[in-house]
This record gives sequence, C-alpha cells and structure tokens, in this order.
Amino acid sequence: MRMARTITASCITALLAGCAAQQDMGPVASGRPTTEEVADGSDVIVTTGSRQNEAVRNAPTHTSPPPPPPAPIVGKVAQEARIAPPGYRVPPVMVAIDPGRERYDGKEVSPVHLVRAEPVSTFSVDVDTGAYANTRRFLTEGRMPPRDAVRSEELINYFRYDYPLPDSRDTPFSITTDVAVTPWNPETRLMRIGLRGYDLRRSARPPANLVFLVDVSGSMRSQDKLPLVKTALSGLAGELGKQDRVSIVVYAGAAGLVLEPTSDERKIRAALDRLQAGGSTAGAAGLKLAYNIARDNFIDGGVNRILIATDGDFNVGVSDTRSLIEMIERERENGITLTTLGFGTGNYNEAMMEQIADHGNGNYAYIDSALEARKVLGEQMSSTLFTIAKDVKIQVEFNPAQVSQYRLLGYENRALREEDFDNDLVDAGDIGAGHQVTAIYEIVPAGAKGWIGPRRYDDPLPEAARGKAGELAFVKLRYKLPNGKASRLIERAVPAGLMHRSSRPTGDFAFATAVAAFGQTLRGDEMMNGFTFDQITGLARGQHDFWRQEFVRLVGVAESLKGG
Repeated sequence: MRMARTITASCITALLAGCAAQQDMGPVASGRPTTEEVADGSDVIVTTGSRQNEAVRNAPTHTSPPPPPPAPIVGKVAQEARIAPPGYRVPPVMVAIDPGRERYDGKEVSPVHLVRAEPVSTFSVDVDTGAYANTRRFLTEGRMPPRDAVRSEELINYFRYDYPLPDSRDTPFSITTDVAVTPWNPETRLMRIGLRGYDLRRSARPPANLVFLVDVSGSMRSQDKLPLVKTALSGLAGELGKQDRVSIVVYAGAAGLVLEPTSDERKIRAALDRLQAGGSTAGAAGLKLAYNIARDNFIDGGVNRILIATDGDFNVGVSDTRSLIEMIERERENGITLTTLGFGTGNYNEAMMEQIADHGNGNYAYIDSALEARKVLGEQMSSTLFTIAKDVKIQVEFNPAQVSQYRLLGYENRALREEDFDNDLVDAGDIGAGHQVTAIYEIVPAGAKGWIGPRRYDDPLPEAARGKAGELAFVKLRYKLPNGKASRLIERAVPAGLMHRSSRPTGDFAFATAVAAFGQTLRGDEMMNGFTFDQITGLARGQHDFWRQEFVRLVGVAESLKGG
C-alpha cells in the first residue's frame, strides 16, 4: 500500500474487535441473521448469542405490550443495543465522555520542492469535506481546532467554484487552470487546477443498493450523535426512488439487521426512529454483516454502498489491522464501496473515519448539524452516492525554464510516487456526479526569490525545458470509468502566459485562495508570512452564497479566539 492509502493501526485496531469474539455471537459467525418478532409485530433480525436475546428467542409471542424495561444503568454502558417498538421508550443511558480523547492523524505541511531535482508532483484526488465541518464545530464551540484536525484540501473542496460543465460524458469532468499572484508572498504565484464532474439527472441515476450501518453503542447516546444520525439518514431516505433499496444494520455489543431491503420511505424512517443507544462497540461484526447484506442484494450496474454512521469510537478488543484493510479493499474491488459519516464530540475518532473511507473508495463527511446533513445527503446526494470516475490521479510536471520551486497546499495524505501514476493497480480517489476537486500549488517563477537559495553546482537548463519555454507546466490526469479496469489519460499544457499576465486573485479564485490560506494558517504553516485572519476576510468578502458567508464569519471567530 502507498502511504496515501495506509491506515494507522491505532485507527482500526479495535474495529475488528467483534471478530475475536464471534464464537459467542452465534449467527454472526456464519454471517447469516435470524428473525425474531417484537411487540408491534415487525421482524427484527438479530445476530447475537447473548442471554438476553436467547430469552427472547425462547419466549412465547405476545400481543400485549412488553413488560417494563429494567432500571436505567447509570455510570456505565448498557450491555446490548436496544431496538424499541413504536411508543416504547428506553430509559437514557448515561455515558461519561472524555473530551480529550478525540483522535486525528495529521501530517506535516507539504515541503518545498526544487523543480530541477523533483519536477513531478503526483497525488490522488480528494473529495472529502469532513475536516471543514469538524473545524467549524470547534470554532462554533469557541475553541481553535487542533492542527492535526485541519486538512487544507478538505476545506477548499467544501465549496463549489465556477468551473465549466464537461462537454460530454465521454470525458466525465472538465479541467480548469489559472494563475494569480500570491497574496501572502508577492514573489510567488498560485496555480489552481479545478475539476468538475458532470451532473446526473434524477432520471439517469442507476439503482442503488444501500446499507445504513449505524453505531448504536453507548457512546452514541448524546444529541449530536444518534439523534442526528436519524435525522441525516431519514433525509437521505426521502431523496431515493422506487428503484433503490435500503437495509439497516446496527452494532453495539452485537450486530443485527433491523430492516430488510426496502424502498418504502415510511418503513426506513420508522426503523431509524426505533433505534436506541447502549452497549459496547463491536464494529467489525457490524461491518461484516453489512457487507453480507450488500452482497446478497448486489445490483449489477448499480450503486452498491455501505454508509457507516458513527463517532468512530471502536473500543472493544484487539484484532488484526491488515485483515480489516484486506476485507474493505476486497469488497471495494467486488463493487461494494464504503462511505463514512462522522458524528459527535469528545471521543470522536476522525483519523479512522477519513482513512476507512479512502480504503473503501467512498467519501468522508462530518455531520455537525441537521443543515450539514441536508447538504451532504440531500443537496449533494448524487455526489455522495453516484461515482462517475474512479482511481483519479493528478500529475503535474513543472518546467524549470519557468518555475524554480513549488509546494502543494494540502493533499499530504494523498501523495503518490511518480511511478504510481501509470500503474492501474494503485488505488486512488473517486469523483461523484457533480463533484468538484480543487488543487492549489504555490510556485516560484524562475529568477524570483524562493524559499530555498540557489545551489552552487546546479546544471544548466535542459534543452527540452528551453524548447518548451511557452509551457509553465504539464498536467496529466488518469481515471477509470465506474466499471472500467483500464485507465484513461487526459493531458494538458498550462501556458506560461498565465503566470506572466497574473495579478492578485479576484472573484472565485480569491475565495478559493482565502480558504486555502485559512487552512494553512490553522495548520501553523510557517510560510504564510504572517498573513492575518483579517487579510483572509478581505480576500473572501462580498459573498452571497450562504456557505461562503458562513466561512467569512468563521474566520472572524478564529480571529477573536486568537486575540483572546
């Protein structure tokens, strides 16, 4: 695995927890659920061998309401997930949350590269947006986000830009390049590369086989977790059509299928409404069952995707990390992808959420409000679910006759080796319908003062560079169609005239620059030359879009927190 696709052991060690304990889980070991009845007559599929469920299996069928529940368990977590019939309220479970247990896997800010030594930059595209929503959550709470929680590319890609639509679906995205003077360093320039995927009409959407995998462990009890999960997934249910199918799997102390595949929006919402939190976190058992259900209902030519909603706090047992990675990647190659939706605070494991989505060829979003849920699973539902290009890689070769040094703002955990670009076996990011991807390089024009001084023994410019002095850089993109095995190549030269005619960024480019500057500043980038939050606000001012206006307000919050 490349570094860009490597998941840390601390992120997943416990995710396979259920595997070690499956001899105690009865049907889960074989991957097949059993059916039982609850008081309202609906079926609930469970996969647990616990005494509690053994008693349910042996009990006679009742037509009267169930007996009162046991007294609340205060100060510790309940032992099982509870699924209550309509009108039957499970007492709250009190879970102590340590606000200092959130986990992130931040990388160092990208280094500067000398074009003569390293002219080629290669990375996998990234359409995740979770880092922006999580950063917003911190600022809204009156706290600066940890540096490791900020990924500049996810902040930039949270917003939409004025990129043209693709000419046709034969090439699933358009490519835009432009150059501007860097606001925080007049000696350098910013080169922006923008991709925009084609939009998918509702009537053209392929059928979807979706499995909602919901964490109902005790850590999900708070209002910003399971209740918000219900809101988010209920909203998504309203966006689906009759050709689509939704199943719901839950996991806590054990895993269970609580809704058979259906397109009935009322059944989906009713099943979500009955979910209650309680229990430890057997994440691996739930994930294995979700894959089994997705595989059993696989739609050829359709979307087959698991959406896991959790705080990422997989906290039981010791397991084999590589086995989990292999399972996720094997299912990905078999056409079942994995999207992660993060919720909550205190014990949030963002490192696992982001990297698991990468291995599952899905995207990662953090849901901090009902409004964000509507954005991700409503307004951007096509982008979230329907892939139009997979394994998308970008490679940029800078011409030393025009550029002496460069650095990429963000994408640190998406870096690829140069030889990975032409290797179709190396996995990369996917682009959904209507998705946009933006990458911004900061470059030093040849002859200008850079971050690294001149070298005594530099060789003269290569003849090839001088012969192509009209090119600033050469951009290459590789991608596969959703069901394709062989990649396709797009190549485009960036004219040097864009740099020579460049001025300060304006309009859409100015806003993208402001977001990039905000991300780099929050990360403690020492090459921002003291660029202030007030100057970032100046770049982003004059926005009419709600989400952009919110960004400007957040920059103001960060400024006030820093001043305090």
